[in-house]
Amino acid sequence: MKTYFDITGDGGSEVAAQVAAKQSRIGASLAGVRHRLAIGSGKGGVGKSTLTMQLAVALRAGGAAVAILDADLNGPSQARMAGLADAPMLPGERGALMPRTKAGIGVVSMGLTVPESQALEFDSVAQGDSYVWRATREFALLGDLLAGIAWGELDFLLVDLPPGVERTVQYAEFLGAATDLVLVTIPSELSRGVVARSVVALRDAPNRLLGYVENMHGYLCPGCQSVQPLFPHTNAIDVGVPCLGTVPFDPALAAACDRGETVRAGETTATWRAIDSVADAIGVALEVP
Repeated sequence: MKTYFDITGDGGSEVAAQVAAKQSRIGASLAGVRHRLAIGSGKGGVGKSTLTMQLAVALRAGGAAVAILDADLNGPSQARMAGLADAPMLPGERGALMPRTKAGIGVVSMGLTVPESQALEFDSVAQGDSYVWRATREFALLGDLLAGIAWGELDFLLVDLPPGVERTVQYAEFLGAATDLVLVTIPSELSRGVVARSVVALRDAPNRLLGYVENMHGYLCPGCQSVQPLFPHTNAIDVGVPCLGTVPFDPALAAACDRGETVRAGETTATWRAIDSVADAIGVALEVP
């Protein structure tokens, strides 16, 4: 009887070859994507997903070809915000075709196929202890999406990550060095502290961490259009990476996201100016001409 240490390679299972083949398919599918940018947060509730969509709108308004991959497989929100919850992904010659918003932003999300009243389930013959294999199934599905979508020629592919420090690190390693990272926080010591932990946790990851965005930095008053304080003033915590900008909370914009309205329609509010500034800072960090 052989022990674990007697087994060489993959033991004849050809798992390594299968993984290599999928990585090759992913690389071929993403060959036309100039910049892959993952948006993460150490905690939920900081507006990461809405900021991802708003950055996509800003980049698209600047003439870039943009798509979003909603990598939060069991908590997808991009399909709703894009107004595409009922839009199917149709088969094409080089992979599944992305539904697009009116502005032309491609969106790939489990929210396109799984209604909000249902959860994403992974079939298994095992009983209990699903945490042992669930992450493996999730990353296998994410790899299938990356390999099976006709991404085409894109300037930016924004990947909306699930929240959590550990999840951010896992997804960063899975997406590889070709994917850069941006973290999102809110102006509280607690949230900034989590970002600082995220930065430390990501120090051994292969990705370039461009910086962080401080979301909900005040709120935009609907009446006077001035930015008012939303959180108590706190001492800034050095999180160890550059701040790419601060974005005030806009109640009208949040309501528009709930309705699936992504078109800017020439908006020049303080919030949109801040989002444009963040998009410009990301372009500078990526050395986009």
